[in-house]
Amino acid sequence: MHKAASGLRTVGQHTAKPLQEFTAASYALDALGALGSLLGAKAEIEKGMTTLSELTRQLEEEWEAEAKLIGDVSDAFDLLDLLLAAQARAQKG
Repeated sequence: MHKAASGLRTVGQHTAKPLQEFTAASYALDALGALGSLLGAKAEIEKGMTTLSELTRQLEEEWEAEAKLIGDVSDAFDLLDLLLAAQARAQKG
């Protein structure tokens, strides 16, 4: 569980640069503006890219919260293991 929590915590480190580049690319669509028929498409593409960027950030926040929960559950199981082991030793002794 600790490994899974650690993996979820590092997702943001792996997605930060690609997300930044993707967001920057959404503003670099000026070449489409030269084609009159694509002006509407350019705005829709920018809107879609912005939406995808926002959703990615929200997913990262959700994954961080889930990583914390998984870590907390894992810690609780570790503590339970220690308590059960101590109880077993006390019963033998």
